Amino acid sequence: MDSSSSSSIDDHSFIRQAASREPGYGATTPNEDAIGNHLAITADTGKSASAISLRAFLLGLVLGVSLALTLLAVQQPLNPLWRASTFLATLSFFHFLEFYITARYNPRAATISAFLLSQNGYAYNVAHTLAFLECLFRHYVAKIYFPGQVYLQPFDAILPGGRLAKTAWLTLGFAMLAIGQGTRTLAMVHAGTNFNHLVQSRKKEGHILVTGGIYGWLRHPSYFGFFWWGLGTQVVMGNVGCLFGYAVVLWRFFRYREEKLLVGFFGLDYVRYRDKTTVAIPLIR
Repeated sequence: MDSSSSSSIDDHSFIRQAASREPGYGATTPNEDAIGNHLAITADTGKSASAISLRAFLLGLVLGVSLALTLLAVQQPLNPLWRASTFLATLSFFHFLEFYITARYNPRAATISAFLLSQNGYAYNVAHTLAFLECLFRHYVAKIYFPGQVYLQPFDAILPGGRLAKTAWLTLGFAMLAIGQGTRTLAMVHAGTNFNHLVQSRKKEGHILVTGGIYGWLRHPSYFGFFWWGLGTQVVMGNVGCLFGYAVVLWRFFRYREEKLLVGFFGLDYVRYRDKTTVAIPLIR
């Protein structure tokens, strides 16, 4: 969302508090006390360095292993494993970028939740799990045990046109991934401190209406990016059920999201901005 981040921690207040105490026998020094207080508060606000580094390490590990599996699988023309491993690589890269771009351009909001690993709720993780399982089912189970059942095959395998159609379908999927991810990343960069992963119910101090950069063309570029990125993952995987499922769920999720709040925040300025921009998601004006 294009909104300002929440409150920050005043490190100097901890130092002043600690410095006012006299260390005695068995007591901690002012510096030790200040550091201890700072670490406790940091952990409470979701900025634990150890927790953040662990998540970044695990995402990097998944990305590296997934890319290695993809490179091995593509060397075997009949091995569809590259689709599943590409999906895992794409997911891990997406979640790492969510935190990295937040930390780079809106550091106050760079908490553990900025990775979006659990912030999107239970349904988000279930959707990706189902997509992964559908991919394995269509490319392995269906081909081995139900070879004659066309509706159980990967989407690009049943397209008319043979190999050319399959190549075109995959090219479309990768283009959707690149455009979606690139647009969302640019949206976060251009919004800067006005970007927040949580929908804000009230206008924060310093929150401005961003209309420059990519926001000059797209009204909600982060939503546009995630919508087409999400569908792109399913196109590349050859999923049928999850492709339509993702389209419906994401469309319903983004429909009318925040519009009333933003009109309340910025009044006629937002109305005029809305009239000259687009969302570029089907059936959402």
